[in-house]
Amino acid sequence: MVNEAHLRLAHAGLDPARLGRLLGETGSAAAAVRALVAGRYRLGDDAVEALKCSTAALAARLQAVGARFVPRIELFADLTPPEDPLLGLFVRGSLPPVPGVAVVGSRRATRYGLGVAEAIGRRLAAAGRVVVSGLARGIDGAAHRGCVAAGGVGVAVLGLGIDVWYPAEHRTLGEELVAGGGAVVSEYPPGTPPAPWRFPCRNRLIVGLSAAVIVVEAAAKSGALITAREALERGRDVYVVPGDIDRPTSEGCNRLIQDGAHPICGLDDLDELLDLRLGPAGRDLSTQVGPVGRPVEDLLAEAEDPRARLVELGRLEAAGKVRIEEGIVYGLE
Repeated sequence: MVNEAHLRLAHAGLDPARLGRLLGETGSAAAAVRALVAGRYRLGDDAVEALKCSTAALAARLQAVGARFVPRIELFADLTPPEDPLLGLFVRGSLPPVPGVAVVGSRRATRYGLGVAEAIGRRLAAAGRVVVSGLARGIDGAAHRGCVAAGGVGVAVLGLGIDVWYPAEHRTLGEELVAGGGAVVSEYPPGTPPAPWRFPCRNRLIVGLSAAVIVVEAAAKSGALITAREALERGRDVYVVPGDIDRPTSEGCNRLIQDGAHPICGLDDLDELLDLRLGPAGRDLSTQVGPVGRPVEDLLAEAEDPRARLVELGRLEAAGKVRIEEGIVYGLE
């Protein structure tokens, strides 16, 4: 159940650092909302207006853009560190029940880098792994294009409102991720415009939604390196595609390898590394079902996490990969 104060405060669209200070000073989300409405802290007119809305009105706004607010308690336990003030996520689509693999890199990627990122996206999707990225130009978009082309599931983490597309040309790609059983998520409310400071903040969420991070191309100073360092600090594995020593977009990657990140020397190499470190991918249940079909209760009984398995069944049915009739699951592939 969504906490009313959390929902209203999330619609204020505060940056994480400011939100953390506010909660520390006021003591709770409800007290923070009262303080903001009373004008004790400077806030934009749109944010003040949202804070004064009823929860019903806020829910209607979200419904109008096909979104919902998922409270922090319903998300992965280690999505963010305990001290992080994240209240929840605005979500379009279906969040997978298991962490994915992030693919990140330069917005100014080379043709080679784009090709590698798309191939990695395809390979991860074909193996049944969720592809997580930021839907930015360059490596992010290429990885998600590969995921969509392979019929896989992807999650795009935005640094703006989930009804605002940046870059605009990636709107179709984002919609395809949702239609394919994945999701577009953001900690900022609908209507939030892009701003430079929001994109580094979203990198921690890319890490939180992923069990490992793959860096394809990254300059010496780039957002991808911020994501990689965050991943290392939080105990995620980091894999890196090596590059030419004289290519600017490879400098950050090569430095990461020098510092101990796992180099990727080929797609087969990537499969082996991920299987070894993360375990076999959770391939589509359709490969376990077949055209004869299996009872839902049997699939739930043999799952370690029946609730996650039920969510997975719903996602696969929505993506058209299985059909469920009278309690029997049939594979379509």
